Amino acid sequence: MKEIVVISGKGGTGKTSITASFAALGGKNVVIADCDVDAADMHILLQPENAKTEDFYSGELAVIDQNICTQCGKCFDVCRFDAIDVTNGIHTVDELSCEGCGYCARVCPVGAITNVPLNVGTWHIANTRFNQPFVHAKLGIGADNSGKLVAHVKNVAKEIADEYNRPYVLVDGSPGVGCPVVSSLSGANFVVLVTEPTVSGLHDLKRVYELVKKFHIKAGCIINKSDLNNDKTNEIKEFLREEEIVHLANLPYDESFTKAMTNCQTIVEFEENNIKETLVQTWDKIKELIK
Repeated sequence: MKEIVVISGKGGTGKTSITASFAALGGKNVVIADCDVDAADMHILLQPENAKTEDFYSGELAVIDQNICTQCGKCFDVCRFDAIDVTNGIHTVDELSCEGCGYCARVCPVGAITNVPLNVGTWHIANTRFNQPFVHAKLGIGADNSGKLVAHVKNVAKEIADEYNRPYVLVDGSPGVGCPVVSSLSGANFVVLVTEPTVSGLHDLKRVYELVKKFHIKAGCIINKSDLNNDKTNEIKEFLREEEIVHLANLPYDESFTKAMTNCQTIVEFEENNIKETLVQTWDKIKELIK
């Protein structure tokens, strides 16, 4: 089983649309994992039917039992995260500020404070309209530990791939270089970088590839909307040559991308476009590279 992760240095490059196209091309050979848990939207194109949904717990939250609390204020004195609020002499915990460190519980003289597991989101196992296993999740509003939720989504996807003997796990990672991206890259066999020919596109491509290099993962790059700025496209190509990144494809600007999404379709299903054949060849190339 090989794990292919699709990421981008910035949002809006077409990463998820391209990943969904690869999912359509991969058919029953792939298990799909949407690891962009902060803003998951791959389900819009894949239209899954959920078979299993569970809450995800990570980290802890301090809770004060007001029936025991003597309002001595020791928890307020030691909290470094300003998570203890005092209103009319009553001490309570601000859930958004609490880091679950447990210090307040340790100093409470009457044992009024306990730490409870924190529900930070939900995760789902589903079947796409292509009849593929699809693991996705949604991080709670303001919740932390997105990296742990990403790791859980990936691990479940790998278990399903092993169980049903699927040769590929296809991961839609988050944009940027934060914790969820680090978690997405862990254990990957190949990384597909999606960029666009803009100043920010090239800058963020360089930034995210610095992260990829630390994992020693082979990478390829797709330049989306490559015909909008030829000078910047050439700069990206030069960067790919310097870093020995495989130049997978140039995709031209095509309004069919938008039309396909409006119809809840991937671009490879949409009839009138100039991109489908290029993506078919790119998917075949990726499979050859990771053999």
